[in-house]
This record gives sequence, C-alpha cells and structure tokens, in this order.
Amino acid sequence: MHSLDSERGVETPDAHAAPLSLPPEEQARADMYGLLARLLLSPPDDALLGGLACADALGSADSDQALDCAWEQLSLTARLLPFDVVRDEFNYLFISTSIPRINPYGSLYIAGFLHEKPLAALRTDLAHLGLGRRRGAFETEDHLGALCETMRHLIVDGRGLARQHGFFAMHIAPWSGMCVEHVRQAEGARFYARVADLVSAFFAIEHEAFEVAEDDAPD
Repeated sequence: MHSLDSERGVETPDAHAAPLSLPPEEQARADMYGLLARLLLSPPDDALLGGLACADALGSADSDQALDCAWEQLSLTARLLPFDVVRDEFNYLFISTSIPRINPYGSLYIAGFLHEKPLAALRTDLAHLGLGRRRGAFETEDHLGALCETMRHLIVDGRGLARQHGFFAMHIAPWSGMCVEHVRQAEGARFYARVADLVSAFFAIEHEAFEVAEDDAPD
C-alpha cells in the first residue's frame, strides 16, 4: 500500500497528487459519501453538528424526495440535540466493552462472524485498487463507514462507474440495508436514526443510477 489519505481508514497511491476536477454531480456524490463515512465512524464534533443544523435544503427541480426529506430531518435533529447528547448516542449504539448494540461490519452481516471471508475478499479487491487499511485504524475495512470512504475515494480518483458499481454491488449492497434498518430501529437512536434514513435514501439513488448506467452501456 502507499501514502495515507487524511485521517480515515483508506490508503491511497499518492496523497500529494492534485485532485481531479469533478463535475458538480460527482463532487456531490463524493461529498455525501464522505459525510456518511464521517458520521458512521465517529460522532460529529460541534462544528460538523452546527454545519448540519444550518445546512441548506438539497431540494431542486429534479431532486429525490426521499433524500430531501432525510436530509431535512437530519438537519432538524442536529438543531435539536446538543453535541454531548449525540456523542453519547453514538457511544451507546456503536461502542462497548463487550458487544456493541450495532456492529456495522459486512462480514458479520454476510457470514455471521467478524473477520470472515467477506473481509478477506474485500481486502483483495482493495489491494487491486491500490488501497488498504490506514496504519493504526481501529475499524476494519468492512465497516460501513470505511466502505463509504472507499466509495468517496473511487469517485474523487476518477475511477469509472463500472468500477464503482462493482465495488458497491459486491461489498455494500448485499448487507447495508439490513444494517441501516437495525440502526434506524435501535433503542435510543435519535440522531443516528436520521443518519440511517439518509444512508438508505442515498444508497437507493446510487443503486438505481448504477443500474441505469449499466443498461445504457454499449454491448
């Protein structure tokens, strides 16, 4: 693997390379994946929570209603809940000295146990992409937040839709819906229930867009 990509769990081929200039819609996708990664890997700090509370609506003439609604509800919840409440909620759901209430790892949902074959397959695919786990990262690569960060990297790095679709279909789509529903229904989930709504709405758009792009691709 190569140099580190910021403070998240993805190593990139060249951390000093100039970022590609992305079309607005691709930058928006990358930004959304980055936000979801940040929220799933750790609780938002005061600055991020304040930014969400003051965020503009996503709505536009061609926007997705479910995504708009999820974004507005997340923003509203960020206005209502102080940082320490959101932090405690994150710790209550995802952190434990024994077994956390929510374990957002692909291996657990696909194979029933942590560190199983799905994680090994993911690591093989990441190696082919020139990516890997950041040294010292606490979460394994099949954490849903880490997978969102990998998708962000694939977009920012200019990997084609076919490569993005393949990664999404193999490592995210088969299990993320069940995981997100568990977060949404978890006892004590308020802010993160709204995060779950946002993940669900965004992933539904991604799935549909990938399917359309595949249908439109030349034979």
